[in-house]
Amino acid sequence: MRTDPLPTLRNGPSPGTLPVRDHLPVATRPTPAPGTPATSTPAPGHPTAPGHVPLAGPAPAVSAPADPVAPVAAEPPVLDVVIPVHNEEKDLQPCVRRLHAHLVRTFPYPFRITIADNASTDSTPEAARLLAARVPQVRSVRLEEKGRGRALRTVWSASDAPVLAYMDVDLSTDLNALLPLVAPLISGHSDLAIGTRLVRGARVVRGPKREFVSRAYNLILRGSLRARFSDAQCGFKAIRRDVARPLLPLVEDSGWFFDTEMLVLAERAGLRIHEVPVDWVDDPDSTVRIVRTATDDLRGVWRVGRALATGSLPLDRLTRPFGDDPRDREIMDVPKGLARQLVGFCVVGGLSTLFYLLLYSGFRHVTGAQTANAAALLVSALANTAANRRLTFGVRGRGGAVRHQAQGLVVFGIGLALTSGSLLALDAATTRPARATELAVLVAANLAATVLRFLLFRVWVFPDRRRPDRAGAPEQPLRRAGQDDIR
Repeated sequence: MRTDPLPTLRNGPSPGTLPVRDHLPVATRPTPAPGTPATSTPAPGHPTAPGHVPLAGPAPAVSAPADPVAPVAAEPPVLDVVIPVHNEEKDLQPCVRRLHAHLVRTFPYPFRITIADNASTDSTPEAARLLAARVPQVRSVRLEEKGRGRALRTVWSASDAPVLAYMDVDLSTDLNALLPLVAPLISGHSDLAIGTRLVRGARVVRGPKREFVSRAYNLILRGSLRARFSDAQCGFKAIRRDVARPLLPLVEDSGWFFDTEMLVLAERAGLRIHEVPVDWVDDPDSTVRIVRTATDDLRGVWRVGRALATGSLPLDRLTRPFGDDPRDREIMDVPKGLARQLVGFCVVGGLSTLFYLLLYSGFRHVTGAQTANAAALLVSALANTAANRRLTFGVRGRGGAVRHQAQGLVVFGIGLALTSGSLLALDAATTRPARATELAVLVAANLAATVLRFLLFRVWVFPDRRRPDRAGAPEQPLRRAGQDDIR
């Protein structure tokens, strides 16, 4: 992986415009000879040249000159387009050359095309190596295990490009949607981008069987996983590298469900997903097995849905780095998130107090004041700790739950000491206090215990560990989309 700094991008003159570089690489276009009129006609041998016939299969391993009009890879790429392939010897070369020619003509930044061959058994590996040798900005990666998700995770995790994309080798999606797909990621507006065939503005040509399966699958996602994105299966997606690095390790699937799982986790983390209506023509020679793929996808939906329902999915690993709630923005001398936590704690505390009073009143009919107070406080404290853990401080999953309850019981002991002490003081002041007086004293004592409980919860039980120490942390939290550049 390259370690030299990426090219600095700066914002355009108005919001929404792509960042522009000061200049394209020097060797981006050939300089015409003096007196020769400028022309946009590609040189002979270029994939877009008139009469050019792309190779239909592996050619003999002979040296060939590089494309004279292609940009020279003089600086790290801004975009890395991954094409995962498995036994695609027929379509690989013409499709890669077509994509390369399109990027040369339309994409204003350095780019790279990565062919991710996952366990092909035909001549696809040889075709990929030939393309990498002949066509600039093309490289080939060989994986010995099959799986589109595995191929994307491997290549994206190792890429040095700030924007990562992928598309299917059949190029069913019109390439004119590529720049609109990655533009919001380059500008910093969005975190992920997907092509969609299921919204107004998309133009799709495919059979009724695939249309039904696609729409039914996305309806299942909306009903079971509460997905809000419109098309999970379109093989035309992009993601920012700084988002992919913490997100990809949480995606378990290595096959076709990889896309869906990645989008569901990203959406639950509050990431911004940009959608682009595409022109899409079904490939009649597609090797995708619809029934098997649909079955695997339904298993994945069940697995992710069960994980979300049981709380076993570590969503806090996503929510904390990516969180961008406007209520949490830093104010001078005010800890981040304090206002929201105070509101949540007050709501939980109010409900807990009502719950405590009901319990105390019930226990008081069968036992003395001290025993009733201790029992009511214990039960309400367990419920209060669980509610604050989930709602106030945003801790999800089962990790640390027992430790949090144990620390909550210590806080409960402090509250018990305050309330019991208030009752002892009341008994010392009067021999037979009225029940209403008892309740009033307990409410006042509980209010004092509540303030102390919040402080202990915030700094001891549920401390905010999202921000590493400035002096010892190797890196800062992930930058959210919306920054001026891509580091």
